[in-house]
Amino acid sequence: MTLLAGRATRPRPGPGDGTLRRVGPHARRFLTRRKAVLARLGAWSVAESAQTFLIGYGVAQAVDRGFLAGDTAEGLGWLTVAAVAVLLGAPVIKGVFAQLAGLTEPLRDSLVRRAVDQSMTGALARPGGRDRAAVSRLTNQVEIVRDSFAGLVLTLRSFVFTAAGALAGLFSLDPALLVVVGPPLAGGLALFLLTLRPMAGAQRRALTADEALGDHAARTREELRDITACGTEPETARRGERLVADAAATSRALARWAAVRTLALGVAGHLPVLLLLVSVPWLRAEGVTTGALLGAFTYLAQALLPALHTLMTAIGAAGTRLLVVLDRFLAAEPSSAPQATSPPAPAVGAGPGPKPPPGPPPALALRAVTLSYGARAEPVLDALDLRVEDGEHLAVVGPSGIGKSTLTRLVAGTLAPSDGTVEVAGTPVTGRGPAELSALRVLLPQQAYVFTGTVRDNLTYLRPEASTVQVGAAVRALGADRLLARLGGLDAQLRPDDLSQGERQLIVLVRAHLSPAPLLLLDEATCHLDAAAEARAEKALARRPGTLLVVAHRMSSALRADRILVLDGVGAACGTHAELLDRSPLYRDLVGHWGETHG
Repeated sequence: MTLLAGRATRPRPGPGDGTLRRVGPHARRFLTRRKAVLARLGAWSVAESAQTFLIGYGVAQAVDRGFLAGDTAEGLGWLTVAAVAVLLGAPVIKGVFAQLAGLTEPLRDSLVRRAVDQSMTGALARPGGRDRAAVSRLTNQVEIVRDSFAGLVLTLRSFVFTAAGALAGLFSLDPALLVVVGPPLAGGLALFLLTLRPMAGAQRRALTADEALGDHAARTREELRDITACGTEPETARRGERLVADAAATSRALARWAAVRTLALGVAGHLPVLLLLVSVPWLRAEGVTTGALLGAFTYLAQALLPALHTLMTAIGAAGTRLLVVLDRFLAAEPSSAPQATSPPAPAVGAGPGPKPPPGPPPALALRAVTLSYGARAEPVLDALDLRVEDGEHLAVVGPSGIGKSTLTRLVAGTLAPSDGTVEVAGTPVTGRGPAELSALRVLLPQQAYVFTGTVRDNLTYLRPEASTVQVGAAVRALGADRLLARLGGLDAQLRPDDLSQGERQLIVLVRAHLSPAPLLLLDEATCHLDAAAEARAEKALARRPGTLLVVAHRMSSALRADRILVLDGVGAACGTHAELLDRSPLYRDLVGHWGETHG
């Protein structure tokens, strides 16, 4: 039976110089191969710069040399020059977009090839593994890069050449205009540039949180039946809530940096207009003409401010997305083949021969395992050490709520310890995926999970290839013959509502007996059986190859075990029944209470 185990997501470092170092060489190689396309794009952009210059300059000359000078014809002529410059923008934009395709389409094609290569290489390096992010890289992230790159090229190019034309126009009209307009424009741009790195970091964290939430949703959907069977809905829900909270936190961080960028846009985009209005008396005193002032307002309103707003929007959104997603493409690249490690050479002066190989690992090993549900909460388990050998039968006893079920969940890998390690057959279970965990252990909770289907499907759920002979042997071993006959045989349809709680537990116990997993964990999984049926089931499971750990519902269950682990909330004692009677007051009390109750 597979269980959904939380998989920790390692936060990637925030983008900065390291990201630029990774992306930079690839970007330079890509652009170097397309010098001709860049040259043609630059030529069209120079034409756009000239167009910007003529619009504001034409307005200024129409006022000063035409209408204010009493020469209407010259004024109309200069306005015609400005209008023609506006109309020429259409073929300029057409030429720009024609050259842009020579950059964006090769980029998309190369990213698609890279995404496919990464996925195939990863599949060869990790047979049986899944790269759930591969589809996102191949579709959504490739399109994000393509669209973001196109928008970034357009806006950067437009701002640079539009600003060049507008600033040249302002200087040609009167250098004093630059004294008023330049400082707020530069200050707003500087404030905006300061937000790039933290905004990119927030964007990366948002992508990571989104992928983690999507991965959790996909894994939950795939393992929904097992989550229900093993009673891990609360843990799964809590992990989902944490991931949703992480996604919300990253969204709030993005919103905060967006507010800073709005401030930068206000400083660079609107303050120059306000300062120009306030400075009109001073500028007039300095000899700035009325036409030059109108030309300056034209440059600001029609060229600089729209270009600046587009630049900040594009870099703030498309630019950070482009940098982050490209870096993820590079970071996702797996090695071309699994790395083999050679055994180390013997040290000089070492002993005459190699040490004998160590013995097989224990079936279960807990080393200094601590679990608490909060930084200041008392630990449920505190520095617990436990070793259970292969083939051993261990019972866990203690008062209700003392941590017995918590222990089984730690061993099963559905709950991560606050400290220490948990190993099954020498393999750490914390952070393992469902497929890996299902090969190591089976956890049977108190609420037995039976699904609608045939009786055979329910019994062979953990071992679909089991033969009819093997299934029959397990049924007889667990004493489920009469139940199977009542249900109509292995191929009869089974409805969970037709079974009592004890019958459900018996079905699940047969399922566990058939499982190939070397470790069985029974968390009061026989509580709805009578004492005789419970004894028969536990003895059958103990005879099965492997190790059995039982959270005892009755003390008679503990008496059947090879060793008993007693949890008392302060420490733990482990030993045989006779040993614990001698040195554990709590165990003596539990045995005495059970004896009084059961005669």
